[in-house]
Amino acid sequence: MNYDQLSQAIQDYAESTEQVFVYNIPNFVQLAEERIYNAVQLPAIRKNVIGSFTNGDKYMGLPTDYLASFSLAVIDGNGNYEYLIDKDVNFIRQAYPSASDTGVPKYYAQWDPDTYIIGPTPDSSYQAELHYYYYPVSIVKGVIGSYSITTAGSGYVDGTYNGINLTGGTGLYATATIIVTGGAVTEVILRNGGSLYQAGNVLSAAASDIGGSGSGFTMTVNSINNPTGTSWLGDNFETVLLYGALREAVIFQKGEQDMVNYYEQKYQESLALLKVLGDGKDRRSAYRDGQVRVPVL
Repeated sequence: MNYDQLSQAIQDYAESTEQVFVYNIPNFVQLAEERIYNAVQLPAIRKNVIGSFTNGDKYMGLPTDYLASFSLAVIDGNGNYEYLIDKDVNFIRQAYPSASDTGVPKYYAQWDPDTYIIGPTPDSSYQAELHYYYYPVSIVKGVIGSYSITTAGSGYVDGTYNGINLTGGTGLYATATIIVTGGAVTEVILRNGGSLYQAGNVLSAAASDIGGSGSGFTMTVNSINNPTGTSWLGDNFETVLLYGALREAVIFQKGEQDMVNYYEQKYQESLALLKVLGDGKDRRSAYRDGQVRVPVL
């Protein structure tokens, strides 16, 4: 099932082609995807990346699509792997309280959503291999991938403006942080790539949202994610995605509680089958503990 088929199925099940409802279908789908990817440990959504520990720096940045850790290894000069043990921040703080506590990394912990803390602090710039769960590209078509400022505009009020809705183009719901310097837009940081955009779309923002004056700012969508509207879930487990999205759709429609319960039940039934695959058939013994494994009959 691709995105077009999924969108049509949601409209058919919900018996609604109302414009506001159809415009919100990408939100229903993305909420369902987020729920699914946080509920099942699917090997199909794991990645491996090679990076490095920085000499003297106890913190390590994480990939932008990071969801959860599977393993982290330090690689020595001879190519030998030593896997770090996943701990809590307070363990590392207690075990290595001083900046002089350096050596080959042995432990790591989630410091914040974008960073690990390492213990002990690396005493060299060792290579690192991170195996992690990630958020796959959504089945939703037309999420903005790359973009550039076309015209900086003039007369805007200097400042940093967060959560600004981007206007124009064929899509919906794109938001950004916009930075104005010297009356012109100097930087755009995309916060939500929206959906249903096309490469070449020209976007802007209301002057009232970025200081109350000014004009002329435009930005161009250079590329979009997933132009075909396909995903691993859509290809392999369409039911869990469909029922998860329908649950969100019924809530949006303020449907009767029995219908919310019905779609929740169908979602849970589909999710249980997915767990048999992700947390059962595809689960093997791992170096670290904490791996959920459901019995497979």
